[in-house]
Amino acid sequence: MCLPECPNTAIFEGNKVYEIDPLRCTECVGFYDAPTCKAVCPMDCIKPDPAHIENKEQLLEKFKGLNLLGESIS
Repeated sequence: MCLPECPNTAIFEGNKVYEIDPLRCTECVGFYDAPTCKAVCPMDCIKPDPAHIENKEQLLEKFKGLNLLGESIS
């Protein structure tokens, strides 16, 4: 359920639970208005990681780096 929802393939299966790779997660900035993982998680367990707080500009830069589409983003 969670894996296909992430446009950055940041969600992966950990030992006991799904995990999110903070190097790939853009909180869906560049794709959607809100993080899709939060919307589809049946357990409501997606919480901010205090070790990886990023603002929208930082997330957009990460999106551009991951997708190499910076010039086509409006």
